[in-house]
Amino acid sequence: MPKTSARLLALLSLLQTRRDWPGGLLAERLDISLRTVRRDVDRLRELGYPISAVKGPDGGYRLRPGTELPPLLFDDEQAVAVTVALQIAATTVGSGLAEPAQRALGTIRQVMPARLRHRVNAVSVTAVDRPATRPAPPVDGDVLLALSTAVQAREVLRFDYGTEDLSRPPRRVEPHHVVTWSGRWYLIAFDLDRREWRTYRVDRIVLRTPNGPRFTPRELPGGDVATYVTSVFRGSTDGSGNWPCQGTVILGAPAATIARYTREGLVEEHGDGRCRLTVGSWSWPSLAAAIARYDADIEVVGPPELTAAFAHLARRFARISD
Repeated sequence: MPKTSARLLALLSLLQTRRDWPGGLLAERLDISLRTVRRDVDRLRELGYPISAVKGPDGGYRLRPGTELPPLLFDDEQAVAVTVALQIAATTVGSGLAEPAQRALGTIRQVMPARLRHRVNAVSVTAVDRPATRPAPPVDGDVLLALSTAVQAREVLRFDYGTEDLSRPPRRVEPHHVVTWSGRWYLIAFDLDRREWRTYRVDRIVLRTPNGPRFTPRELPGGDVATYVTSVFRGSTDGSGNWPCQGTVILGAPAATIARYTREGLVEEHGDGRCRLTVGSWSWPSLAAAIARYDADIEVVGPPELTAAFAHLARRFARISD
């Protein structure tokens, strides 16, 4: 029989892997008697682990949520995954959680066996945001938690937003998702007074308490949060997630060259050192300007709105050069 300490760790590891464990199955997996299983469960309870007995023909045990956080036990893969996730959180600006994530990362690394510490140290992750004119303001972790809790509980939120007059009634929304986009945090919600879906910056939200009544979630335009958020930030009104303006051109440059400078869009070989580019933007003039930046001969395939946008920009640029 293994030593008591090793046996307790093995028992705890098993209890964390599934909801319910029959006593007989635990005894079999640990190669001990049912009486020893009961004794070890009592020892874990004394250490603060909330283990309840499960009624039934076989009896059993369940590790349930408690009022305090007891020591956790991770297998190798879980430990590596947690530390990588904490590295990303600790190097991400604007969440308000960077410092707690860094402390949690240090705590886990301190108790890691050498073999895992070497694996984790080999994966050094740094989150680099695109340069911005204005860095994303920090977000209060308590506000993030309150918003996420309301999303899960399906409770109407009341809050003041931005620099609005505080004498105005607070906004009332049905919160559906908390998301990140380009380093900022947003709340996706249905505004009950405006009767429309809205996207709110979390750093501008000042919560009012208490929350409102529970609600039945509505279906997001586009069917899922990724499509909806992409539509919002691309200026699309049909909920498809596509750009409202999309066009195709033939560029007088090889596909390999154009692909290096194309973050979004489809680049295809067209022969004779040329390529076919299909790309989108929020307006036709902005799309024409984006295509012109490649500094290559352009042949418009379509649609006619893109041709008209090039003509519009040509007249504007001609006035500047006069």
